[in-house]
Amino acid sequence: MQAITTFLPPALLAESNPSRLLTLSGVDLAIIILYFFAVLGIGFYLKRYTKTGEDFFLAGREMTAWVAGLSFLAANLGSLELMGWAASAYQYGILAAHWYWVGAIPAMLFLAIVMIPFYYISKTHSVPGYLKLRYGEPARALSAVSFGFMTVLMSGINMYSMALVLKVVLGWDIHFSIWVSSITVALYVGLGGLLSAIFNEVLQFVLIWLGALLISIIGLIETGGWSGMVARIHQNFPGQDYTHMWRTLGKFTDNPMGIHWVGIVFGLGAVISMGYWTTDFLVVQRVIAAKDLRSAKLAPIIGAAFKMCVPFIVILPGLLGLALLDIPGHHFLVGEDAVAEALKHGQVLHSYNEVLPIMLARYCGPGLMGLGITALIAGFMSGMAGNVSAFATVWTYDIYRATFRKDASDAHYVSVGRWCTILGVLVSIGTAYLVMSFDSIMDYVQALFSFFIAPLFGTVLLGMLWRRATPAAGFWGLFAGTASSVGMFAWVKLDPRALRYVALSPNARDMAENMFRALWSCIVCVLVTYAVSMVTRPKPAAELTGLVYGCTEVPSEGHLPLYQRPIFWAGVVAAVFLVLQIIFW
Repeated sequence: MQAITTFLPPALLAESNPSRLLTLSGVDLAIIILYFFAVLGIGFYLKRYTKTGEDFFLAGREMTAWVAGLSFLAANLGSLELMGWAASAYQYGILAAHWYWVGAIPAMLFLAIVMIPFYYISKTHSVPGYLKLRYGEPARALSAVSFGFMTVLMSGINMYSMALVLKVVLGWDIHFSIWVSSITVALYVGLGGLLSAIFNEVLQFVLIWLGALLISIIGLIETGGWSGMVARIHQNFPGQDYTHMWRTLGKFTDNPMGIHWVGIVFGLGAVISMGYWTTDFLVVQRVIAAKDLRSAKLAPIIGAAFKMCVPFIVILPGLLGLALLDIPGHHFLVGEDAVAEALKHGQVLHSYNEVLPIMLARYCGPGLMGLGITALIAGFMSGMAGNVSAFATVWTYDIYRATFRKDASDAHYVSVGRWCTILGVLVSIGTAYLVMSFDSIMDYVQALFSFFIAPLFGTVLLGMLWRRATPAAGFWGLFAGTASSVGMFAWVKLDPRALRYVALSPNARDMAENMFRALWSCIVCVLVTYAVSMVTRPKPAAELTGLVYGCTEVPSEGHLPLYQRPIFWAGVVAAVFLVLQIIFW
């Protein structure tokens, strides 16, 4: 009987064909080993430059705009992005590109022009640190705990992503892959702190592009270019439109995600992406490590310019999978009975998350395979290191110092940061095993963002723009937004009929539900913050200097030529962004 490639939840993969897709040559192994030695060498070399807390947690605030910008993007370009969005592109089509364009570019530009001055001028070490200055200790503590919880969960996802690649492609034991790579990250981040993480992220950024572009270029050659790929997708899936970004969003039933444009524009564009890119300390930490305010503002703009190109290495492989992996008899299996029947007939089963490694195995021979696998490992290292370094900073400054040792020496906090790095890695290993039960990595990630990031954005934004927001309102708004998001998630799980109320349609898929849940939780946060602010006492204006618009003098850039001003380049990036929306409408 002819083999059938079918996609199903990872929990059922253990029953399917476990054989490897290919074997590495000696050249491939040498490339991978050389990479591991390189990142460890960087960690040992940079240890001599990380003597103080400022060095370890913020890289001494000496990064140029280009280094900070590339690190800012690379921290978000891990194996989670590479595998997760290739899987989502296979599952939802080109709609997945929204998470790179409308779900990133406006937020990154908003961070650069509006929010970075307050993060940088206040000299905070973290986003929870800003909340302490703006609202007080309760808001800081709540955000620090929720952020720490989220980072170790996200780090675990990166571990699982890379281990799955090595299991599917090379047949390596998933536990061996998790532990070896985790120990490597713990060593180089523990030695060099954020400085080591940033320099490795720039190296990893280059490797990711070199490796991942292979799939897109060779795949387009095989399909006969973009038009040939689109024609194949339409032939394989005549009842569904996988190749247009906006024209199918007028109705919930017209697109594979089961989402309306309101969910994309407001749930994703105005809430989740704004929250992630402006308040998630994993990425903000890289920007505030810049050497001056102008460099800090340029860094997200540089990152946004490169971000617009990322779909060509993460979304395009998933679309190529729709065009090329569909063979006669291909279909989706739903439910354990259908899976059992497929296994009885010797059919080959895969999860959505295996699309990228399958495409990698399709095109890469000796040497190229080593480069491709190294790119994925680099992506894992980048994503995990970003989460671990952010976790160490928040735990040390916003939990340990604030609660246990307020007046210890700077050397003591550096030591605690190094131990927190090891602790974060160990906890992340545990969370990696939790991810194995989810259909799609990115559905899980966006659910986490709707819990923790969406309400935090409302709290931070009101704090920066509205001087009347009070300390009590900051805490209760954040608490109400987070609790409402978790509550809506539990409501739908206990009663699936609730989906029509949370996501405005019974036809919504998981991703659509996440977008609407994020929108509602942010609205709840804003409303509660406003209501509590109106019945409680605000801080005096003198205590808000450097924290709130209207109370802070932001340095002028009027003396610079137009082409050297961040606002000019933000406008250029915004114009290109709009052109892309029209082209792929």
